[in-house]
Amino acid sequence: QVQLVESGGGLVQAGDSLRLSCVASGRTLSNYRMAWFRQAPGKEREFVAAINWGNGRTLYADSVKGRFAISKDNAENTVYLQMNSLKPEDTAVYFCAATNLLIGTSVYDYWGQGTQVTVSS
Repeated sequence: QVQLVESGGGLVQAGDSLRLSCVASGRTLSNYRMAWFRQAPGKEREFVAAINWGNGRTLYADSVKGRFAISKDNAENTVYLQMNSLKPEDTAVYFCAATNLLIGTSVYDYWGQGTQVTVSS
């Protein structure tokens, strides 16, 4: 089991920055891909960014490329999502998730409880 706890959400204005954190525990993460998803009211959950814990490779949704950056701190078992130039359309609940790359299904089996990000115009 992998436990994930997010933090860092809040209410900001358009153009501001925010950094989300996701602390992982319970398993060695070297074979995991950690990701951020978001879900806006009335919309489906969508992928935002991901990072492979082992090699640091990153992936981004087109909508956040150049504005968001995902990173990790091995010592703290923490994944971060630095969000810059925030837009009202970035408003959503942001979830941290993990998938074991050795299983090969790309199904995210572990999820955090989510943290609300609200961007006012």
